[in-house]
Amino acid sequence: MTDIDVFRRMQGDALDLLALGPSECSYRTLGSGAHWRLRGYAAARPGPSLLIVAAPIKQPYIWDLAPWISAIRRCLESGFRVFLLEWLPPQPKAPSAGLAVYAGQAIAEAAAMCVRESGGAKPFLIGHSLGGTFAAIFAAMRPSAIRGLLLLSSPLCFAQGSSRFRDALVAIAPSTIAMDVIPGSFLSQLSAIASPDTFIWSRLADAWLSSGDPKALELHARVERWSLDEVALSGQLLHETLQWLYREDRFCQGTLQINGEAARPSSLRVRMLAVVNTADDIAPRSSVLPALEQMPIGTFELLEHPGEIGVAFQHLTPLIGRLSHALIWPKIFAWLVAQP
Repeated sequence: MTDIDVFRRMQGDALDLLALGPSECSYRTLGSGAHWRLRGYAAARPGPSLLIVAAPIKQPYIWDLAPWISAIRRCLESGFRVFLLEWLPPQPKAPSAGLAVYAGQAIAEAAAMCVRESGGAKPFLIGHSLGGTFAAIFAAMRPSAIRGLLLLSSPLCFAQGSSRFRDALVAIAPSTIAMDVIPGSFLSQLSAIASPDTFIWSRLADAWLSSGDPKALELHARVERWSLDEVALSGQLLHETLQWLYREDRFCQGTLQINGEAARPSSLRVRMLAVVNTADDIAPRSSVLPALEQMPIGTFELLEHPGEIGVAFQHLTPLIGRLSHALIWPKIFAWLVAQP
């Protein structure tokens, strides 16, 4: 852990004293691997299964930020079984892992566990941000392993011009990654340098706009606390994500190979719902639609939602936005229930 990581942890501990730390639902660990573990949440009643694929960069409690703004609680209250695939910090002596693990083996093993826990029922796969990108890659290789796919602000296309964040990141990101373990603070700094509008100025603007709304201000503060909880990342995963996805756009171009197996949008033969925030610079419509248009006709739906105050990062709006919870999540649940 770097000095910057230690300092950010200290900042987080200080915010915890203000009761802004995580307040998560109880869960049990159902299984684990070298780089992951699967959480299972107590279901109020046996319903369809949802397997959440967390993004690998920060702690997954953004899905369960507070009792009054928790996607996981909403899913449980709506009668779904909820599982969450959590990524563990790489150990210095453990073998490095890339997309073959994060978008392949780990999701496959977690999905199989969900099937066993649910009496044979396949889960819906759900992901936000890179978690959704990994979920889509897996679904393209193993469509028969899941019941459907729900993506929240998840970029699938990385061609030049697909997003302002993509172009800025590719311009400054290193072409080779020498370290086996990447400190979490490195990714935060890289993102802020690449897109200060997204990661600095818009956050400050959101804090100011939230100042007259106590709930929005509390939500903003909770997100700031969460943003300090970085997770170290595998150097191999970072290299493959930057090179294969962001620079070469292999998934959308149909050239991505995972352990010799092709993963392309045209192979996404599952029912899919994608939610896009129109104010998001990281995963705008233009980073999603070109992949959806390669899917079989009639298999996908696209929901668009405007930006909100209080979320700090517009990229998080589908998960924690109050309007999103009021307007978008009921549509998500209706879509889930309607699938065969």
